[in-house]
Amino acid sequence: MVPGSPLAGVDIVLADLDGVIYKGDNAIDHAVESMNAAASDLPIGYITNNASRTAASVAEHLSRLGLSVGETDVVTSPQAAVRLLADTIGAGSTVLVVGGEGLVVEVERAGFVVTRSADDSPAAVIQGFHPTVGWPELAEASFALHAGIPWIATNTDWTIPVARGIAPGNGTLVSAVHSAVGRLPVVAGKPEVPIFTEAMRRFEVSTALFLGDRLDTDILGANRAGLTSALVLTGIDRAKQVLAADAKSRPTYLLDDLRQLHEPYPVARDETDSTGHRRVHVGDAVVSMVGSTVRIDAYGRKPIDLLRAGATAIWGSGLAIYGLDVPEALYV
Repeated sequence: MVPGSPLAGVDIVLADLDGVIYKGDNAIDHAVESMNAAASDLPIGYITNNASRTAASVAEHLSRLGLSVGETDVVTSPQAAVRLLADTIGAGSTVLVVGGEGLVVEVERAGFVVTRSADDSPAAVIQGFHPTVGWPELAEASFALHAGIPWIATNTDWTIPVARGIAPGNGTLVSAVHSAVGRLPVVAGKPEVPIFTEAMRRFEVSTALFLGDRLDTDILGANRAGLTSALVLTGIDRAKQVLAADAKSRPTYLLDDLRQLHEPYPVARDETDSTGHRRVHVGDAVVSMVGSTVRIDAYGRKPIDLLRAGATAIWGSGLAIYGLDVPEALYV
């Protein structure tokens, strides 16, 4: 392990999947070899909000890509949701499931009886994403929830990355039911804490580095759970979103790709000169703040260091991004 790298000082690496390890069926460049190298020093866990697949099928996919992964190395939002369910209703209760095999398997494994009909008087509704979910399933959830029973959602991601692009996620389906019943579910997946709690409990660790590609789910969730976080710029959020991130959604580390897990992470030097102007140095990149103007004083050799310097300057200014004059070169 490289001293001063993002891996130093943690007990485990927890990684999101879509946008971090793979896109569709294919591995993201450098992800597999970087994670295999990390696994030589640390345990690795994989966390996914995607409720459409079982942990076993996710592990099989990751293994095909060249990672050494078993079913118990994968923590899914259905697993976290079912733990919430077990804390909410009695053992062996009937549960109306909206979702696919990934959710059904976990509900049945926990000893609950699965139904697809509100006419069976379910004790709760549990809802997760599956591409076949449509109006009939959402309507059954609405019928059941009007009785006031508990409602647990695996996650509320508005979008999901697929091979052809970005598609509507479980959040859109949950929103449809919310519009019909006038209340919100308890949510297990990122950015809520239960899925992180499930992972830390399973691996019996206390200090984790979480790798994600989304500020609003991965990084916000990791921050809420008190974990160190790294945003990898291989998925949904890129430089423009990084610069605009609010205080609750800012990562500990910014990485171009997972190779940088194994590199010393440069320290940002934040200085104020005699005129009151701030200058941030990261590597040989320098960004300054003059009032509401962000200025590039030195581009440096690594574009990621320029972004790191720009983010540090903007985040430390206390000013809203929409009130700043930001050079296009920082986010293009």
